[in-house]
Amino acid sequence: MSERSTKRGFASRPGDAESWIKASDVPPRSVNDVAAFTARLTIDVTPALRGRIKVAAFQRGVTVADMLREVLAREFPTDAGEPS
Repeated sequence: MSERSTKRGFASRPGDAESWIKASDVPPRSVNDVAAFTARLTIDVTPALRGRIKVAAFQRGVTVADMLREVLAREFPTDAGEPS
């Protein structure tokens, strides 16, 4: 009962200092990393439209999210004075 659990939780401390020090070697995310600054957008579409979107993405070899991001970026380009 006095043994420490080897299972690591969300906010648990590392088991030894060496692993903790090495963990800091991971480079920080780039500021331009799209995944670092995203917002979820939810829209309602018909099941038929959803199906057509999924088929089109599959045929193009991309994810639905990537395909729709491209469509939205093309339709709503960044203005010169507006941050991207």
